Amino acid sequence: MIAQSEQEKRILSLIHPIAEDQGMEIVRVRIMGGRQPLLQIMAEKEGGAPTDVEHCKRLSKAMSIVFDEVDPITERYTLEVSTPGIDRPLTRPGDFERWKGQAAKLELIRPLEGRRKFQGVLSGEKDGKVILQLDDETELEAEIGELAKASLILTDQLIEATRTAGTLPPQDDDLEGFEIDEQTSLTDEDDLQET
Repeated sequence: MIAQSEQEKRILSLIHPIAEDQGMEIVRVRIMGGRQPLLQIMAEKEGGAPTDVEHCKRLSKAMSIVFDEVDPITERYTLEVSTPGIDRPLTRPGDFERWKGQAAKLELIRPLEGRRKFQGVLSGEKDGKVILQLDDETELEAEIGELAKASLILTDQLIEATRTAGTLPPQDDDLEGFEIDEQTSLTDEDDLQET
């Protein structure tokens, strides 16, 4: 799920060694349409270590050199390199176990009993399957390869877990007093660069 289209997979193969050289891991690669496409690359330090804007800038500059030579998108596009944020996408084996106990939403490629979207609490990962405790107290087991997308849901519990792990992005003010919308997914746009 890191990359879905063939073009995204080609881009991932180009940037994976660059990220690895910088001690970074690619979380997601997406090309989003429009008159001028957006190439969005989410990355973090290996093992989920704290990642900041400077890490993203260095990665963006290194990737831009390769993109100028290879030109993976023929038309003019915008490159965005960012961290995955708190309510991050879950794209790799290991992500579901790492975030066990947190609220998540999953979308299947094909419907299961007429339904593609599910929400609940992650129970972990076993033998290539994600296990999600649903709100109705049933359990969903799905192959990671059967997922169209998956992400954490921003909750007070997730903010506290991130703060405790030391991976909460720097904040100007304390998060106290902010309302958490259980249904909305926020994005983190740390660095925009036109190519």
